[in-house]
Amino acid sequence: MDIVARLKEQGITIPPASKSSNAYVHVRQVGNLLYVAGHSPKKDGQYPYMGKLGAEVSIEQGQESACNCVINCLASVQEYLGDLNRVKNVVKLVGYVASVPSFTRQPEVINAASDLLIAAFGEPGRHARTSVGVAVLPGDIPVEIDMILEVEAV
Repeated sequence: MDIVARLKEQGITIPPASKSSNAYVHVRQVGNLLYVAGHSPKKDGQYPYMGKLGAEVSIEQGQESACNCVINCLASVQEYLGDLNRVKNVVKLVGYVASVPSFTRQPEVINAASDLLIAAFGEPGRHARTSVGVAVLPGDIPVEIDMILEVEAV
């Protein structure tokens, strides 16, 4: 089944990709691997939540933020490839969770992103993963995600 169609079944529409600064690109291909830069949880031009998990941001808000990050990653991939169906496998996901020192549920936050990828790609969406707590993220966002994807050769 078409990846975009699977996402639409879940009420998810891939937005236009955001623009990167001149200092980096959102997607870099090396062989059949795509390295997807860290993406923020921006949705409709705004950040729905700001702050840290364990303080201003709840687990559920963190999970929503993680999903928004993945959706933004996929937007950049779609812009780069022209077709998300060229993705063969999600190889690795790294989730950064801004959290207070006593917060230890980073994997639970990033599980939402992993679940979204599995729902979209099926078994090829299963991936190696790292979930880390950090003191602060750019602009005080609660979550940032980067990925490595395997794509079909052209």
